[in-house]
Amino acid sequence: MATSTDLTAHLIRYAGPNTFGPDVIDHAAGSFLFTEDGRRILDFTSGQMSAILGHSHPAIVETVRRQIGSLDHLFSGMLSRPVIDLARRLAESLPDPLDKVQLLTTGAESNEAALRMAKLVTGKHEVVSFARSWHGMTQAAANATYSAGRKGYGPAAPGNFAIPAPNTYRPDFTTADGELDWQRQLDFSFELIDAQSVGSLAACIVEPILSSGGILEPPVGYLAALQHKCHERGMLLILDEAQTGLCRTGTWYAFERDGVVPDILTLSKTLGAGLPLAAVITSAEIEAAAHDRGFLFLTTHVSDPLVAAVGNTVLDVLTQDKLDERAAKLGLVLRQGLDALADRHRVVGDVRGRGLLAGLELVAEGADRLGTQVTARCLELGLHMNIVQLPGMGGVFRIAPPLTATEEELALGLQILDQALTDVA
Repeated sequence: MATSTDLTAHLIRYAGPNTFGPDVIDHAAGSFLFTEDGRRILDFTSGQMSAILGHSHPAIVETVRRQIGSLDHLFSGMLSRPVIDLARRLAESLPDPLDKVQLLTTGAESNEAALRMAKLVTGKHEVVSFARSWHGMTQAAANATYSAGRKGYGPAAPGNFAIPAPNTYRPDFTTADGELDWQRQLDFSFELIDAQSVGSLAACIVEPILSSGGILEPPVGYLAALQHKCHERGMLLILDEAQTGLCRTGTWYAFERDGVVPDILTLSKTLGAGLPLAAVITSAEIEAAAHDRGFLFLTTHVSDPLVAAVGNTVLDVLTQDKLDERAAKLGLVLRQGLDALADRHRVVGDVRGRGLLAGLELVAEGADRLGTQVTARCLELGLHMNIVQLPGMGGVFRIAPPLTATEEELALGLQILDQALTDVA
């Protein structure tokens, strides 16, 4: 019989041996979490990289209270004003021809729907994604995920291929001066894809900045070249902006920097600012082709009015408070602080990212263990951090504070991280 002090006695561990932290969170406000025993923890991951407006934002709280009292959930074919408005506003925030929207719940669902749509429209089934990708744990999304979770679950669906992610810090194809030769890497990647394909290439799904893959940002020009590779093969390009969308990187959408428009865009995490809301957005042409072929993807919570109302409030706050500009400004402050840490600590090999999505890579011998220890020490000192540990990369801190964070809160987080690196390293 489990004792009352064994907090996890009845919980399934769903993310390895360290699924659960040592604290029980009682409440949260702004950039801080508060434990049952009274500790205050600065949240440098925006919850699950989602709470871009911080915790318990007054506008979100008011919307949830109002909406839950009037209209929360409907039959999947019924329309509500929050759903109609959010679809219109998302379309208006995006370049042409992205103007058709489906509202779902999670990032995995939106990627699942996008891949299903791409296969139906193209009449093909093969999918390409990055070798350090994370797109979700449902079937098609998991088959396109290579950073974790592939072993032990039986055969993956046929026709899923991985290409190397462009890593400017650890280049595999190099120019004469040692820089990443991404064009040669991309050409070689698709030579291998063409060799393995059975002639049924449907889609390529990538993040504009790989987050779980270690905050890897493709060089300028890469996404445009990737889109060209896709279109010359009749493939659709799906961009997964679960973590980069809606002002996180200093622009409304990360792909804006690259001058590309995806065939299908998926949003999730940031769209609900901590509540479960996701979207698939595509062109009228692709939507019509999918509909003509009998497109079917619905869930219990498709087009739910409660979270759609929250999504509208998120767009309100992002617009009114100009949080794209704020993320760009605070991103420079964060980057300067992380660069200073890199100068002081020899174990820091690289600082990268854009806006308020930053990565700090440890390079010391035993960096895996070091990263775990630094993460634990940060938590002891009152800072929640997330460490990405992948083969070939010692450990990358994934830093994504709320867009509403203050410069003082960023300074506090950097101070605690500095202290943790000093204590452990």
